[in-house]
Amino acid sequence: MLPGRSRLWAAFALVALALPALAETTKDFTIRGFGTLGAVRTNSDDVEFVRDISQPRGATDHWNARTDSVLGVQANWRLTPAIEAVVQGISRYRYDRTFKPEIAWAYLKIDPNPALSLRLGRLGTEFFMLADSRLVGYSYLTVRPPGDYFWYLPFYSVNGADAALTVPVGDSVLRGKVYYGIADGKIPLADKQWKIDGSPLMGAYLEYQTGSWLLRGSYANIRFNSSLPIADDVAALVPGIVSPAQARAGLDYLETDGTRSHYYSLGLVYDSGPWQFQLMLNAVDQGSKAFENSWAGYVLAGYRIGSVTPYIGYSHVDSTRRTATVHPLVARVRADSRAEQGTAILGARWDVMPSLALKAQWDAIRGDSSSIFPYRREQADWDGRLDAFSLSMDFVF
Repeated sequence: MLPGRSRLWAAFALVALALPALAETTKDFTIRGFGTLGAVRTNSDDVEFVRDISQPRGATDHWNARTDSVLGVQANWRLTPAIEAVVQGISRYRYDRTFKPEIAWAYLKIDPNPALSLRLGRLGTEFFMLADSRLVGYSYLTVRPPGDYFWYLPFYSVNGADAALTVPVGDSVLRGKVYYGIADGKIPLADKQWKIDGSPLMGAYLEYQTGSWLLRGSYANIRFNSSLPIADDVAALVPGIVSPAQARAGLDYLETDGTRSHYYSLGLVYDSGPWQFQLMLNAVDQGSKAFENSWAGYVLAGYRIGSVTPYIGYSHVDSTRRTATVHPLVARVRADSRAEQGTAILGARWDVMPSLALKAQWDAIRGDSSSIFPYRREQADWDGRLDAFSLSMDFVF
């Protein structure tokens, strides 16, 4: 029998070959799909490298196919010229350490007129520019969205509604969107899961497109409605270290229930001829004292040479240390959100055919030894330096 990793690769390969034959297109109903077969390894076993905070385990110095492999299928049903129903299902490595399929999108879209678009149902999150397509590897120049920039965004789906308005401005276009909904999902924290289901979130963005340039500014916030699952940590600290009263005070100080986090971002994209360019900046203001505030950004440039696009980039993330504390529980929890590092990105994308791309990438991560967010299972020898090597095959059908 094939080992677990080989079975995963074989299953993805069989599905990738079979699904295009199942795709059906009529005038009113369309089935399409996307996927990534990915493998990543690092040069160290002192820490586990993850794609984002939604993953409970990551890659070390052995090839890992879980981190970037994704499979998705999307159905679009045009009910009338102005009404469309969309459902998207995906399978990816998730918080419960499985590839259990889940519904990422399930919404009804209504276009009362060419300028206005309304959606209701389960939607992708758009806290940052390009965030709603993070799982569609084919749409990205890189193997995966730059982690330093997207790590603090664990939200993929929201149950709610949005409204988008598009207005022509001469030869350019101005778009705006507002949205509101309830978060869905869980975030792995060590061996526990933090449930964020039911947390209300809202946001808006304004973007301006002129020629090959696209500029977007956005704001979003989420109000958490649950506490961190750290009660067991409090109980473990009590005997001989802190008194029950001190433990309770630490738990109250780290409360997340009822706190609101704010997300600000600015993005600039250029795509014309052989050149591709992206510049992204964000700032996250955490309402809870359990997390450090952060700012991040990246710059990425690629140049097409025939069917191959070499690219180079750099990303950076830094979180702001809060007031020093001697409380062991507070110090332990705060340390988990610490990030201070930069990553040099070098890679190439080969578009083998219009629906298939192969990528190879090297991420040279250089950070402080205290930068452990969102890595998994960091060891005492972790010094903040890591090289990650990635290969991927992205396809759409």
